[in-house]
Amino acid sequence: MSTKRLKNEDYNDYSSMENSPDNDSLHSSPDISGSQHNLGNYQRLNEKTGTTCTETLIHLLKGNIGTGLLGLPLAVKNAGIVLGPISMIVMGVVAVHCMQMLVKSSHHLCAKLHKPFLDYGNVVMCSLEESPNLWLRKYSNFGRWFVEFFLILTQLGFCCVYFVFLADNIKQVVDAANITSNDCSLNISTIEYGSMDNRLYMLSFLPFIILLVFIQNLKYLAPLSMLANLAMLVSLILIYIHLFANISHTTDLTKVGDWKSFAMFFGTAIFAFEGIGVVLPLENQMQRPHKFPAILYSAMSFVTLLYVSIGILGYTCFGDEIKGSVTLNLPPCWLYQSVKILYSFGIFITYAVQFFVAAEILVPLAAVRVSERWKLWVNLAIRTALVILTCLLAILIPRLEIVISLVGSVSSSTLALIIPPLLEIITFQSGGIHWWIITKNILISVVGLLGFLMGTYVSIEQLLFQTEAMTNVTHS
Repeated sequence: MSTKRLKNEDYNDYSSMENSPDNDSLHSSPDISGSQHNLGNYQRLNEKTGTTCTETLIHLLKGNIGTGLLGLPLAVKNAGIVLGPISMIVMGVVAVHCMQMLVKSSHHLCAKLHKPFLDYGNVVMCSLEESPNLWLRKYSNFGRWFVEFFLILTQLGFCCVYFVFLADNIKQVVDAANITSNDCSLNISTIEYGSMDNRLYMLSFLPFIILLVFIQNLKYLAPLSMLANLAMLVSLILIYIHLFANISHTTDLTKVGDWKSFAMFFGTAIFAFEGIGVVLPLENQMQRPHKFPAILYSAMSFVTLLYVSIGILGYTCFGDEIKGSVTLNLPPCWLYQSVKILYSFGIFITYAVQFFVAAEILVPLAAVRVSERWKLWVNLAIRTALVILTCLLAILIPRLEIVISLVGSVSSSTLALIIPPLLEIITFQSGGIHWWIITKNILISVVGLLGFLMGTYVSIEQLLFQTEAMTNVTHS
């Protein structure tokens, strides 16, 4: 898919890394009538060169399947083998409903304002601008910056998770190198030996990731990205084979966890449903955008089934020994060591893709303030600083499950659960909106806010407890 971004005088596409419309598609777009009866219509950017339904489905699946998937067995452990899967299904239904609300609001505003396309931030800004409430109109620009701030926070949070994931998995491979065999029949976790600290592994990856993000055109990363996707797919298949073959814990599992454990579950689960940022760009680029709802529901049904299955299988396979990523529980044989290496390669390449969003928002803000001769150096300096920042944050929070839960609770819940319901209310309030829709949307936002507060509180508490424990060990 093209990596070019649609541009006009008041639009910057920051919603997605590689799923944005082509520049030339703007010129082939038909006019939108501003009449009231056409407000429900949606403008197709390019009928001939847009993506097919199959291509859109593939990209939608890719946008929702990442490292969060591997942390779901631990999430199910935190919520309980009964409450966890049920909660995950409910969260999947609510998440896809919020995605549909975002698309619906975008359609309405595009038709009303004669816009060919709006990204997440501009949908919020335009919705506030069109609100009959003077106070909301006053803070329309703040609404856009608020969304972009959380987009940056989300993407950099993903990058922190990638640093921890790479360090943990490669450390296990190195630590178990001397005992790795060809026998994969034993259902045991890799034994970790006292070697180099995983934070030193993060520092070891730092210079290579800095060089990787210096590639500013994702078109040049496309071949590596394809290999990374293939490596992650093969790894995932092998993980499922191992889980199916080694289900052992069936009666001694936690049925329902306490509220603190459930808060950790919430952060991890909502982190996994990470694709709301790619919804608008994908839908806008389709040849037949009216078919997008069916594709969205199909893709998210499959994603939810995948999440629930790996969560249940991982927990029933490894029980209370399950770790922050299910790859860390795989036995020390060459087949599953290669799984860790392949998935780590995929995550290494994916870092550059996730990093793209934050860089495309922050770099131009600094580049416009310097002369032309310094733009390149400022660009590279900001990219380097952002990578170093994600590495330092990962070093400060070296436990994968805490990083995932914290990122999910703070940023993913805001973008995926809190904002879309409120956005729909503001967008359609001038035309009339049923009271039950308002009640339902407020309920979703309140649940998202509660998850935000509880998940953040418990994650920070876990972080402080870990820091205190590490300090005590150091003093001893």
